[in-house]
Formats: sequence, structure tokens, C-alpha cells
Amino acid sequence: MNKIKVLFLCIHNSARSQMAEAYLKKFGGETFDVESAGLEAGKLNPVAVEVMSEDGIDISNNSTHDVFDFFKEGRIYNYVITVCDEASAARCPIFPGVNKKIAWSFPDPSSFDGTHDEKLMLTREVRDKIKSAVQEFIKNISPI
Repeated sequence: MNKIKVLFLCIHNSARSQMAEAYLKKFGGETFDVESAGLEAGKLNPVAVEVMSEDGIDISNNSTHDVFDFFKEGRIYNYVITVCDEASAARCPIFPGVNKKIAWSFPDPSSFDGTHDEKLMLTREVRDKIKSAVQEFIKNISPI
């Protein structure tokens, strides 16, 4: 059986797409080949790293990637899933051969204001919504 190739995209590849990639790797088993990237590569969001660690997943050593590098390399995906707002998602390149483009809109943890604890609370909410979306995606996907 061929693996289902999935790319998660957001603005900087610093939080949302990293979380989605980690959850698909954790729950998707051998069915998926998954990557994540941003419209521009940024730095990992330390609050996202912290909340993922609370859920038993270490993303602290992950690299961030620029989606246009993947595009130029000619990578092919079955699914491209954007996890940012619609305006940002519209800036993503169109990959050849994509079976389906899916848009999931989640708030950007880098935009959260407040104390560290407030940012943690808001980022946990985003993490939990992404986790649920990934689990739902796995449940509803059929092998290629």
C-alpha cells in the first residue's frame, strides 16, 4: 500500500502546522508520510513546544521549512491542509497532483497576548482543536 502524503501549512511553520504534523505522525501510524511548512520559515514557538510536551510529544528539535522550497523541489502530496486563516492560505502555492486541498482555520499562537499562563491556555485550546481535527481526518480518510 502506498503511503498517503500530507503537507500541513501555516504562516511560519512555528506552531499550528508543527502540531498537526506531530499528531498525524503519532496517530496515523505507517499510513501517512507527513511534512509541514510555512509561507516563510520562522522559529519554533516556545509556547507551542511547551503545550505539545504536556501532551507527551517533543517538537523542540523540529526544523521549520519554507513551502516554496518544497514546491521548487517538485514534491507531490495527496492532501495539502492549511491550518491558518483563509487570506494566508490563499498565498500557498498550488502543488501538482494534489488530490485535495483542505482548509482548517485555527488562531495563530504567535498573535496571543497576555501573561505566559494566558498564552499557554489559549495555545492549549488550539492544540486540542488541531488534535481533534487530525483524529477526524484519519478516521475519514480512505487508503490510496
